[in-house]
Amino acid sequence: MFTITSSLKMLPVWCIRALLPLLLTWYLFCLFVPVGDGAIIRDISFPAGSGVRKLAAELKSGGIIRSSWHFILVTRLRGHAHHLKAGDYRFNDGMTEPDILKKLIDGDVDYRRFTLPEGYSIFQAAELLEQKGYFTREEFLRACSDAQVLQRLNIRVGTPEGYLYPATYNLSRGDGAEQLLAQMVGQFEKNHADVFAQGQQSRLTRHEIVTLASMIEKEAVSPAEKPLISSVFNNRLRLGMPLQSDPTAVYGVRAFPGRISRADIQRHSPYNTYLIKGLPPGPIGNPGTDAIRAALHPADTQYLYFVARQDGTHHFSRTLDEHNRAVVRYLRH
Repeated sequence: MFTITSSLKMLPVWCIRALLPLLLTWYLFCLFVPVGDGAIIRDISFPAGSGVRKLAAELKSGGIIRSSWHFILVTRLRGHAHHLKAGDYRFNDGMTEPDILKKLIDGDVDYRRFTLPEGYSIFQAAELLEQKGYFTREEFLRACSDAQVLQRLNIRVGTPEGYLYPATYNLSRGDGAEQLLAQMVGQFEKNHADVFAQGQQSRLTRHEIVTLASMIEKEAVSPAEKPLISSVFNNRLRLGMPLQSDPTAVYGVRAFPGRISRADIQRHSPYNTYLIKGLPPGPIGNPGTDAIRAALHPADTQYLYFVARQDGTHHFSRTLDEHNRAVVRYLRH
């Protein structure tokens, strides 16, 4: 194979001595002087099993490096050829070759971040994802109702609602809605395994616990009140009283605005606990760990009612008369 080394051997000694400073200057220039000022940005995929040559060619054609040959040489001389991590990367022409190699060795891939807030429903998540430009609303909701996707995620209740763990997730550029759902369901199972194990004495099923927790999450503003709100719902369930939870009346219609109208209360829906007895058929959002703990371990109270104060907390009452007075005091003003 014809190489620079073999070609140098064919040159006279004086010629080699004259060329070495030039070659060294060129080597250092390509190594430490970036091509541009960072204005050019390229998204480059480095699949598992892909070679350095293909990567170098893409970096060169994208205007990120000056010479693909030089990049290959540096990568091999430094022993990095087998330490580059696969993934989707974002480079710019203001990066030096050591910068590029460090990014590849560290696996500093280009992620899209998505945060699912506590209590958000799949409908709110779909809207948020669309706003960020990751997926369309329809695309995400289609994955949420796809029977094959749900089977792969081991979801047997027809929807992942309630089983998406509220947290921040990293998505590679090639990830679809199913990959995001898999991350969120996986985190739910990982983070809640011990929580459910500690509440094995509950008379509610696992699905009912998640459903109750989703209602607590929607109602509570102050985390300290979650066990109290749980006690109200548990007391009502024990007595056979309707739960009358406002957020259930607007589930699937719009985000819970904090207050609902008479028309909302009268809306026919299998989730509207003003019209149905007991718990709704499933969660109305995705609860955090505190809400699930509260569902499993309600406070020991005789409260049957609560009404929102103006500061985000609630007034809890044992009797209807006390509750009506609180409504007059906190709402009708």
